[in-house]
Amino acid sequence: MHIKSAHFITSAVKPEQYPGADLPEIAFAGRSNVGKSSLINTLVNRKRLVKTSGTPGRTQLINFFVINDELSLVDLPGYGYAKVPVSVKKNWGPMVETYLTKRDNLKVVVLLIDIRRDVRIEEMNFIDWLEHYKIPIIPVLTKSDKLSKTNQMKQRKLITADLGIGAENVVLFSAKSRQGKDTLWNKISEKCGLIQKDD
Repeated sequence: MHIKSAHFITSAVKPEQYPGADLPEIAFAGRSNVGKSSLINTLVNRKRLVKTSGTPGRTQLINFFVINDELSLVDLPGYGYAKVPVSVKKNWGPMVETYLTKRDNLKVVVLLIDIRRDVRIEEMNFIDWLEHYKIPIIPVLTKSDKLSKTNQMKQRKLITADLGIGAENVVLFSAKSRQGKDTLWNKISEKCGLIQKDD
C-alpha cells in the first residue's frame, strides 16, 4: 500500500472515548513484547508512529491511528506479562473485550505470535473467543529474521498445527527485513475491501 499519511488520533479505555467509526478498522493484538509497535511502524513506513519500548506491557491503552484517511489501525494492549500490576491486568480483559465486541467497523484482528515461542493457552483462548464472535483473524508470526529459513518453516508448521489452521493462512513477518509486509497488506486490504497499491 502506498502510504501518504499516518496519524495518531487518540487513546481510549472506554467506548465514549473512541473516535468516530466511519473508517474500516484493523486491530493488532498479541502477547507483550511480541513486536506490535514495530510491525505497525513497518507497515506504514514510519519509524516512530507507534512508540516502541524495551519494557513489555508498556501499552496499557487502546491507541487509534488513521492511515491515508481511508482506514484505521488500532494497537491493543499486550497480554500475558507477569510484571504488570494486577489492577492494570484486571482492566485489560474487559477493556479489550468491550472494544472487540462493540466496534461495528472492526474488519479484522491481526494476531501476532513470536515465531520462536510455542503457542500458549492465551493465544488459543483468544482465537476461540474471536471465532465465537465471528471476528476475522490474520495470524502473523513475528521476528522471523531471528530464525533461518529452514527453522522458519519448521516453526510455522508446529504453530499452525497447534492452532489448527493451514500454513498458508499465516504471515511470516520481520520488522527488520520487512519480510511479509506486502503479504500482510494484501490480506488486510482484502478484508477491508481496499484496492491494494504497492509503495
